[in-house]
Amino acid sequence: MRVSIDWLGDYVNAGLEAAELGEKLTRSGIAVENVLYRNKGLDKVVVGKIVEMIKHPEADRLWICTVDTGAGVRIIVTGAQNVRVGQKVPVALPGAHLPKGVKIEESVLRGIPSSGMLCSAEELGLEEKTIAPEDREGILILSDDAATGQPVSAALGLDDAVLELELTPNRADCLAVLNVAREVAAITGADLRLPEVTVSEKGEGCAEAQVKVTIEESDLCGRYAARLFTNLRLGPSPTWMQQRLQAAGMRPINNIVDITNYVMLELGHPLHAFDYDRIKDGHIIVRRARSGEKLVTLDGQERELNPENLVIADPEKAVGLAGVMGGLNSEISAGTTTVLLEAAHFHPANIRRTARQLGLRSEASQRFEKGVNIDTVVLAMNRAAQLVADLNVADVVPGYVDNYLRKVVPLEIPFSVDRINALLGTRLTGDDMDAIFQRLRFPVKWLGEGEKRSGLLSAPAYRPDLQGEHDLAEEVARLYGYDRIPTTLPKGETTVGQRTWPQTVRERIADTLVGAGLREVVTFSFINPRHLDRLGLPAEDLLRQVVSVQNPLSEEQGILRPTILPGLLEVAARNASRRIADLAIFEIGSTFSPRALPLKELPDEPWKVSALVMGEEPIHWSGKPKAVDFYYLKGIAEKLLATLKIDDVAWQREKEVPYLHPGRSARLTVEREGVKIQLGVLGEVHPDVREAYDLVGRPVVMELDLSALTLLARAKGDYTPLPRYPSTDRDMAMVLPLDIPASQVEAVIAETGGEILERWRLFDVYQGNQIAQGYRSLAYTLRYQAPDRTLTDDEVNSRHESIKAALVERLGARFR
Repeated sequence: MRVSIDWLGDYVNAGLEAAELGEKLTRSGIAVENVLYRNKGLDKVVVGKIVEMIKHPEADRLWICTVDTGAGVRIIVTGAQNVRVGQKVPVALPGAHLPKGVKIEESVLRGIPSSGMLCSAEELGLEEKTIAPEDREGILILSDDAATGQPVSAALGLDDAVLELELTPNRADCLAVLNVAREVAAITGADLRLPEVTVSEKGEGCAEAQVKVTIEESDLCGRYAARLFTNLRLGPSPTWMQQRLQAAGMRPINNIVDITNYVMLELGHPLHAFDYDRIKDGHIIVRRARSGEKLVTLDGQERELNPENLVIADPEKAVGLAGVMGGLNSEISAGTTTVLLEAAHFHPANIRRTARQLGLRSEASQRFEKGVNIDTVVLAMNRAAQLVADLNVADVVPGYVDNYLRKVVPLEIPFSVDRINALLGTRLTGDDMDAIFQRLRFPVKWLGEGEKRSGLLSAPAYRPDLQGEHDLAEEVARLYGYDRIPTTLPKGETTVGQRTWPQTVRERIADTLVGAGLREVVTFSFINPRHLDRLGLPAEDLLRQVVSVQNPLSEEQGILRPTILPGLLEVAARNASRRIADLAIFEIGSTFSPRALPLKELPDEPWKVSALVMGEEPIHWSGKPKAVDFYYLKGIAEKLLATLKIDDVAWQREKEVPYLHPGRSARLTVEREGVKIQLGVLGEVHPDVREAYDLVGRPVVMELDLSALTLLARAKGDYTPLPRYPSTDRDMAMVLPLDIPASQVEAVIAETGGEILERWRLFDVYQGNQIAQGYRSLAYTLRYQAPDRTLTDDEVNSRHESIKAALVERLGARFR
């Protein structure tokens, strides 16, 4: 937003230089990014009048111009082809340093002395977007009203400094010069002069009889007002208005359009002028666009609309894109005699979506999408009508239409002096705050007396950013002065920073898995709902109870993941499609589980540890490649559990998990104090799931509950020295029914072996002709060792036989 100091002076006289005013605004939270001095480099550029022009005798395209500069006549040679005798043009005198860095000196062109240069708009440093297309080529032709010899900066209104504001999204109110003036008045204490709006109406009849407004979408348009102007006298707007528009970075077009732009910049409320005769029956309809409906906007582009777009229409066609840009079929032209002026309030989010969808940003949409003041609809319309009448642009038809559907009640914000002081760290009194609120012109109803004083503040409609007490505290702080708020150091007990226990466990898990050869990945928390079908989950499965995203960026991100596995499977599929068949990855992250549906409170976010391996395991060059399988990932899981010092983990066959192979999967549980704790599942991916993701080989996955691991994990403990006494190994081979898992055998061995059984290892599993059907042979090596003595053969044999007896008694084992 650019604010002209000259324009600002119409409403407030702060008595400050532009740079000083910019500094004060910035300190109060309205950042001034830059102060533009538009007359820079124009010190020796004046208005000259071309008295005579003759062809250069040595060049066909050069002219020898005699130019009156007010202080004498100069001969200037130019190659411009658009100048004529009697025109007034900018003349750069010798010694001038133009904005583009060009230095003007006396010169000789093809034998003719030239004392100066005629200047184009570009050479004067004028922005192209503020110049009419016909003035962008060749020498800039000035108005006949410009006085010969006058500095060109004065003739073009470039002596005015301009503040370039960098506004935060919450201060869209300062997209209006008048509201910036309110800020200046509050900061400096200067008097604020609000424009007096009185409309001089003319003619018979009334606007209400000639204009009808129907709002079909009240949720997208809360108010629509309209006025009529007749006998339009289309032409250029006054020089002062053009100069102010150019200072704000806008190009003057014609008097009626310039007035709407002027009022938009002044009051922050966009307006639009329609050719009334092109509106069928004078009937304005605010509706959603029809699917596939097309509209050629004022920029000449045909745009295809959809029902998400709000349009201004008549009974036959759309005539404008609400809040964004008007239609070419209703624009003001040389043949326009009657103007219908629109002032409305549109839903900010809808305007933002429409502008983004169509790639069409305008000064109007910039304001509507940030939210405009619904109370200024009629004020802005009447201010435009006032200018139309005062500048004799047209006749203002008496009356106007105002369709106001949703009345807005001012927001009352309760606040307390104590709480504001607590937020700011200040010791201001209620009187101090009252003085600040008065400077801001905020109505306040005070309650109570003394230190416990409180009040109710009515937030002005032009300040929609004021929503709560914290916003009022910010207003107090910026007007009081951020630099005056005392600086204090935080108080509290100083502690040594360290990781929490859950953070420590997560780090140990990640280190262990990386050490086992897995790579950590991070996948999206948002997934496509079709993953639940790919996993083969039945309708009643708990993982089907998901949190849906109300406004997903795409279908691929429609729900929050109930499990991490879809992300890992997609990573595996992406690698497989690129012929990377060997993969070992893991992820530690959150999943999402709603407590009830429909969702009325935040869902639970249980963290999981998930892993996937597929292809062949890494192997030394001297070995043969070996495909990863259930037992490969099981070994990694056992290493992880050992690192966390989680003992007595039961591995039970799992047949009910739909995305795992029913014969090659297991569930991990731990029993503590009679309570069975579920750790998670591990198994080979079900063939149907493997096919759905187009995976190669037989991938194996694991998903463990991180909260359970954190609960059961123990600290690393003290160092255990290497044993000093020798160990003794004994083997045993037994025949057992197939339905007895090895974990039960090992549980009996561990329980019976006692303190001298150092470890055991399964080294052989056999099924064949020598073993009865329905049975298998398991062979173990048991190592016996004592930390304080050398064991005797009798001790070892006795304990070994006790273990065998326990296996016979409890599991029915038969030893080979």
